[in-house]
Amino acid sequence: MVSVPAHGHVNPSLAVIAELVARGHRVSYVNDASFRGTVEATGAAFVPYPTKLPLADDPDGWAADPVGIQELFLDDALAMWPVLLEAFADDRPDLVLCDIAGFAGRALGERLGVPVVQLSPAFVGWEGIEQDLAEVFDAVRAGPGGAEHYRRFADWLAEAGAVQRDVDAFKGRPERALALIPRALQPNADRVDERRISFVGPCFGDRAHQGEWRRPAGAGKVLLVSLGSAFTHQPAFYRACVRAFGDLPGWHTVLQIGAHTDPAELGEVPDTVEVHRWVPQLSVLAQADAFVTHAGMGGSAEGLFHAVPMIAVPQAADQFANADALVGLGVARRLDTDSATPEALRAALLELVGDPAVAGRLRELSAAARAEGGTARAADLVEAELGRS
Repeated sequence: MVSVPAHGHVNPSLAVIAELVARGHRVSYVNDASFRGTVEATGAAFVPYPTKLPLADDPDGWAADPVGIQELFLDDALAMWPVLLEAFADDRPDLVLCDIAGFAGRALGERLGVPVVQLSPAFVGWEGIEQDLAEVFDAVRAGPGGAEHYRRFADWLAEAGAVQRDVDAFKGRPERALALIPRALQPNADRVDERRISFVGPCFGDRAHQGEWRRPAGAGKVLLVSLGSAFTHQPAFYRACVRAFGDLPGWHTVLQIGAHTDPAELGEVPDTVEVHRWVPQLSVLAQADAFVTHAGMGGSAEGLFHAVPMIAVPQAADQFANADALVGLGVARRLDTDSATPEALRAALLELVGDPAVAGRLRELSAAARAEGGTARAADLVEAELGRS
């Protein structure tokens, strides 16, 4: 398994890896050393590489332009490549699993002639995506440095011995993929080639090692507020949440602020709000009545799985599209950060939880996500590819 050091890329795969190990497969997992403990908890053997990507404690290290972002991922693949060649020179894998950004993993599998299966933690490409998102693709191709990026990438694919030499196809059109998301969150799902791509839904495993959150005695309703792990330096937003929900009758708020905000910046916090840098999110969501989320794919899927209405406050990347998808499904309200005033946050919460149609839609979507099969089906499909090899 080849991935990159970001929780949104690693966490969705962990239960699948643990299940494969439990079924008797020997799994090696390639990632930056900062994820060693997380990976080794699955039973997989850890293979470190020196990442070129900004780690979670350096969110400002990301380039602002689309070409710069793609260059970071290419540089990361080039840093990983010699590690893969050395680690597996005398230990040929039977199959390679790779994340959507694990380009070196796909290249290795194609070089060795073994099956490659992408484990996608986000939405997958559909037929006609290049035309539908032409502006996005053109921003990389025609942007400053775009032509050089494509040349560097194509040269590496040729040198690596990859079968697929078209750069856009190599990045975004896997021969076989498992989408670890609910099909309901996939744009243009009716145009996805399900001969190549299987939706298995969110894959959850045993997270007992993360601890358990317990609902306080007397808490009528529970609200979780979390902006994930990366874009969490938002003290003004957290203060707005405290003002919006702290004195709301019958509500208890669990506020996760991440690593980049000083709790002292929140000011006075009432007893009805508990503040943490990190919480066991699934444990909280299993008991929650509402969720204020940055609409990362992981959190969005977990909210649907647990049938929790959501206020989406997107911060970056695919979160804006995810927020709109949740709104379109009838289970969320979107507030951009600048619009997330205490008054707007409170109004959105009361509107959501007071609407029986939202609750009914969530029950339907939760049942559909659970029926997609999750971890066990994902492992079955990986084993089917092993059988074909």
